[in-house]
Amino acid sequence: MDWDGLRYVLAVGSAGTLAGAARTLGVNHTTVLRRLAAFEDDAGLRLFERLPSGYVPTEAGEALLAAAREIDATVTGLERRLAGQDLRLSGTVCVTTTDTLMASLLPAMLASFRAAHPGITVEVAVSNLMLNLTRRDADVAIRPADDPPPTLVGRRIATVGFAVYASRAYLEQATVPARRWQAHAWLAPDDSLAGTATGRWIRETLPDAAIAARADSLLALRDLAMAGLGVAALPRYLGDLSAGLVRIGTPDIPPTALWILTHPDLRRTARVRAVTDFMAQAFARQRTLLEGKTAR
Repeated sequence: MDWDGLRYVLAVGSAGTLAGAARTLGVNHTTVLRRLAAFEDDAGLRLFERLPSGYVPTEAGEALLAAAREIDATVTGLERRLAGQDLRLSGTVCVTTTDTLMASLLPAMLASFRAAHPGITVEVAVSNLMLNLTRRDADVAIRPADDPPPTLVGRRIATVGFAVYASRAYLEQATVPARRWQAHAWLAPDDSLAGTATGRWIRETLPDAAIAARADSLLALRDLAMAGLGVAALPRYLGDLSAGLVRIGTPDIPPTALWILTHPDLRRTARVRAVTDFMAQAFARQRTLLEGKTAR
């Protein structure tokens, strides 16, 4: 049986006309007519009645179309599974990450990646939530996580250190010395970030802290600190790279692991592997900053 010809039979059966089948297949209608006629001749069957209203399947045609649809569903499912073994260094990769990484290290890394792999387009989804990689909401996740989902695979690329920061303007007008950072007005994560390292630390270590403002984003807390509203505990990679902030303390906030994750079905896809390998190396070069071992 001409399996490629079966695609033409299925297209005619689905569209009901040669023109409709041609649009579906991206060919002209004479090609569809020729391939359909050849298939019928080879099979020794008349598959469609040619009526003024269009092509209507015969009894044999109905039986063949039912089988063709099952074959098509099987092939489509196989193509989805094989997508994880795509060896082409081209196409689109969706990366989900945090706002803090996009406000600090990632833009330069993505620019370098683009120069190295111009055939790959990166779509960035900035979210403080772990998007569902199983549903392909994203292909790669680059984010801190104490316990990444067991359905994902990847590597732990560094730990994230924290420090307390304030603006120079705030410190100049503050009545409390900088070294007594616990007694300052605090900028704290809101309830949506209660489970994060900084959220837990403030709740457990500074239960009586004077809270000047809360926010659902560490990037927002950074901006509030830069505006002089108070002090904030931030990842070192964000605070140390913010020119308007001064590091005034190193609290005992447990470091958080930074991961690059993907779905097992995608880890052999060349473009996904290119992203994960490149980013792992790029972040490894920034490990001193990430882990808070810089002198600044």
